[in-house]
Amino acid sequence: MINNRLTSLFDKPEKIFSIFVTAGFPNLESTVKIVETLAQNGVDLIELGIPFSDSIADGSTIQKANELALSKGASLVYTLETLREIRNRGVEIPIILMGSLNPILQFGVEKFCAEAEKSGADGLILPDLPLEFYVHNYLKTFESNNLANIFLVTSQTSESRLRQIDEISNSFIYVVSLAGVTGKSLEIDDERRSYLQRLQQLNLRSPLMVGFGIENKTHFDELSKYASGAIIGSAFLREIENAADVNIASIDFVKKFL
Repeated sequence: MINNRLTSLFDKPEKIFSIFVTAGFPNLESTVKIVETLAQNGVDLIELGIPFSDSIADGSTIQKANELALSKGASLVYTLETLREIRNRGVEIPIILMGSLNPILQFGVEKFCAEAEKSGADGLILPDLPLEFYVHNYLKTFESNNLANIFLVTSQTSESRLRQIDEISNSFIYVVSLAGVTGKSLEIDDERRSYLQRLQQLNLRSPLMVGFGIENKTHFDELSKYASGAIIGSAFLREIENAADVNIASIDFVKKFL
């Protein structure tokens, strides 16, 4: 079991508002202030993306953000250092690191988990980390470092697999709202509602958070009916990409949802 900032997050009655931020985007100096600004203006949970050149679940917007961040010198080590600085600034909302398994394997999984905890991470989202491989190789390492492992599920995930994930999960489950990669335009149709209702009716032990393709308050409100909240990524990155002042842009973006 873990006990960190994620543990009590889902006790609140309001829907959880989460934003994904690529570390080092739009520049290396802006990430700390962006996260601090988001935390001060009503965001409940941050996903901090570890830039990587070949991430499997990311659409064009996040891939572009990764490439720009990498070109400026962002890395896994930079991301950990940035997170540490965010915590030093007094930001206390939960922060999850999201990235690909490959750079973490190169860094060393045990070393990474220890550094992630020291830096102030509450959990990890690694879309290419298979469930069975995690259980047999890394579960104890994650939990000994007080890190949640967040699993992704899709409309193609079977009920037996969902229940298996729910049994292993020590935080929320990330519900992919549409097939494919992040950032695609989302249409909330009957098929999507049926999928989310099916998940809801399973009465899983773990809270659900919906993500992928959420661009506006209408999307957020509609999808949050079936979950504890929703995660916005690509839409936020597009908002800050060319902003004259990323902090003002961050505040303005949050206001559209709250």
